[in-house]
Order: sequence, then structure tokens, then C-alpha cells
Amino acid sequence: MIRFLVPFVAVVLFLLEPEFALFSPISWGEQTLVLVPRFVILYLIFISIYYSKKRACLYGLIFGLLYDVFYIDIIGLYSFLYPLLCFVAGSTVKFIHQHLSVTTILSVVLVALMEVFLYYFFNFIQFTTIPVSDFLSNRLLPTIIANLLFLIMLGWAFKYLINARVLQRARDNS
Repeated sequence: MIRFLVPFVAVVLFLLEPEFALFSPISWGEQTLVLVPRFVILYLIFISIYYSKKRACLYGLIFGLLYDVFYIDIIGLYSFLYPLLCFVAGSTVKFIHQHLSVTTILSVVLVALMEVFLYYFFNFIQFTTIPVSDFLSNRLLPTIIANLLFLIMLGWAFKYLINARVLQRARDNS
């Protein structure tokens, strides 16, 4: 049962991202804040750290390709970034403590790096003309805060689910 629950949660998060994106943008005084939910990649980073880097990269490729096809019409961007972030997260396990707070901080930093890369990519192809200062204050910071709140609420559940899968896998192999 848990074997199928890990990818099922990723599918549910993939389907929920656009629903949460409907709450954005938010008007705050004279500013317009854009919150970008990145639930799937956050979950995949947790899978990479607590379960399997290889499995997370595979899921990252699949969900990145789905994201490319359904949301942005540039095939290859997210299907490259998602596995790359999973690989980086899984590779850092050797150097960091796998505590939930450390994993949460690493996940948010990786999502921030992904957002910065996406901004510069879209700026390079002239898909966006937002100045860097507006991007940092009106999109990046609100996105980081929103995704951090998401992880604070559900990070422990992700870790519990993934650890349950690891224990089930160990029992099946013994």
C-alpha cells in the first residue's frame, strides 16, 4: 500500500499546484505579490534525501515533463530542472544532517535557486521584462515564504510517509 502512496502523493500535489496558484497574485497595498506553489519539487527533494536519489530523479523527469507539457509549452525546462534539483539534494545528503529542519531549509534554498534560474532564463528569451528588484521583492520572496509555510505544515508528513516506505522496503528485502 505504501509503495503506491509515495507516487500517489506526488500526483495529488501536481494536481493541487494550479489550484493554489489561483490565490495568486495578491495585492498588498500598492504591490502585487506573486506566490508560486512548488509542492511537487519540494516533495521530490524530500524523496531524494530520505528515500532514493535515483527514484526522485526519475519522478522529477516524469513530473518535469508533465509540467512542461501542461503549463509552459517549453519542453525540457522543468524536465531538466526537476531531476537536477533532486540529484543535488540527494548528493548533499553525504554532507548534511538529515534532520527535518535542515531538509526544509535545503529544499527552500533549492526552490529559490530554481526560481532565480527560471527568471534569468525567461528574461534571456525575452519572455519576461520584470526588473530584478521587482522579481526579488514581488515574486521570489513571497514564493519562498509560501513554500516554507507549506513545508512547515506538511514536511513532517512527507518524512513520515517516506520513512514508512523505507521501512516497508527493508522488510520486503529481508
